[in-house]
Amino acid sequence: MDRLRAIEVFVTIVDHGSFAAAAEALGLSRNMASRHLADLEAYLGARLLNRTTRSLSLTSTGAAYIERAREILAQLDEADRVAGLQTLTPQGRLALSAPMSFGVHHLAPYLRQYTSANPNVAVDISLNDRTVDLVEEGFDVAIRITARMADSNLIARRIADAEVILCASPDYIATHGAPATPRCLIDHLCLGYTFGHEGNVWSLRDGEGTLEQVRISPAVSANNGDAIEEIAIAGGGLALQPDFIANRDIASGKLVRVLPGWSGGMLSIYALCAGRLYEPLKVRSFMDWIGKLYRPKPPWTVDFEPK
Repeated sequence: MDRLRAIEVFVTIVDHGSFAAAAEALGLSRNMASRHLADLEAYLGARLLNRTTRSLSLTSTGAAYIERAREILAQLDEADRVAGLQTLTPQGRLALSAPMSFGVHHLAPYLRQYTSANPNVAVDISLNDRTVDLVEEGFDVAIRITARMADSNLIARRIADAEVILCASPDYIATHGAPATPRCLIDHLCLGYTFGHEGNVWSLRDGEGTLEQVRISPAVSANNGDAIEEIAIAGGGLALQPDFIANRDIASGKLVRVLPGWSGGMLSIYALCAGRLYEPLKVRSFMDWIGKLYRPKPPWTVDFEPK
């Protein structure tokens, strides 16, 4: 038995005053309308309507039941209405995950653009450098920064790229000198990133493709890029940082690039969402928005000149 359909038939019979009128309103045969009511009464174990050849009337059970039945149908109509709105305009809570430094400096300042264009969406952003599980942890969208995206069932849109560069403060260079080659790094104070997949091995490649891998012994390690940046600015050592963190401080003169002919490689920045057949419009609109945000050139890749 289709309980909701049977409830709808029952309410319609009462509202129209006859089986024939209710059946016509619902596009059913009179016999089918009668069957739905009979099935509902059998399921409840109680008669809902008194039937005579000339009239219908509610039993005491039917009178009590119909009030709740009307509420159920009204709530169902409201649920359908809300679901329909979700397909017409972005709305609801958008749970967003992003790495700490990137989220603070290159996502949070722009979120107002999105919420202004989508006033019915409330963005809830969680900043953490660990890799989150979108489905298990209930995130709609996650920003992921990686040299290589692992295969998954997630939808991944590449939104920007970043270069990993070596930098230090002018005071550090004045005191310790600048390394002439990657091999010289073993004689310097180096700062380690504990979330890095390469651990304490720094991989640098020059313009001709020569690769040098150097195992460092970090003077200080941290699990956050901004913390490493501040330690480097204070003269604490050499930092291997993505340019979306380092470039602003290179531009201000707080840091200088070290071994400028060598690169720590390129990172790709992705926006991820779960691959679902009926993707919520709030997710689709956010993915479209962030897909254009850093185009054609991310703000951190501007050719900076130290002040």
